[in-house]
Amino acid sequence: MFAVMKTGGKQYKVAAGDILRVEKLAAEAGETVQFNDILMIGDKVGTPVVDGAAVQAEVIDQIKGDKVINFVRRRRKHSSKRTKGHRQQLTLVKITELVENGADKTGVKAAIGAAIASALAHNAGGAAPAKAAAPKAAAPTEAPAAAAGADDLKQLSGVGPALEKKLHAAGVTSFAQIAAWGPEDIAEFDEKLSFKGRIEREGWVDQAKKLAK
Repeated sequence: MFAVMKTGGKQYKVAAGDILRVEKLAAEAGETVQFNDILMIGDKVGTPVVDGAAVQAEVIDQIKGDKVINFVRRRRKHSSKRTKGHRQQLTLVKITELVENGADKTGVKAAIGAAIASALAHNAGGAAPAKAAAPKAAAPTEAPAAAAGADDLKQLSGVGPALEKKLHAAGVTSFAQIAAWGPEDIAEFDEKLSFKGRIEREGWVDQAKKLAK
């Protein structure tokens, strides 16, 4: 039996015993994690995912992919060119079990991307002041206020109140967080929040670096 699972914006066809390199997960070597976005398992096809299905895997190691060189040249009156090298952070896992039903009762830790886990942890750390100020909350008809100390993300190109709310919900509340994003973080947030390439297209990382100073 095989399954098709989704993680880090990519799809993988897997069977028990397979060894995969996936986008970096928030897990240590030796831990067992569970992938819950299962598009297909056995003869069951999801709409878009199969309810109650999961794929469990053992984390073997945290590794880096091959070095990739990115060269950009802009042909303008004042031309510019830029070369960057990058090694993708990956997690090596071994598929141990395909679960067709009852995935929510296994008690196995869910496989969460490292970037998402970091954003959630940052948001949890900044949420305490907001709870302390609960008695002074705005009327129910207004949008919930951002966490205390949050930056005005609407200063980023193309970010309005709706996109800012999406970022806050994902735990992104500061320019410093966005400035620290690497290619794998950009890909993960782009997939999770359905930004469709907006992050790179608008140049949020470069803007955030300037705004964070």
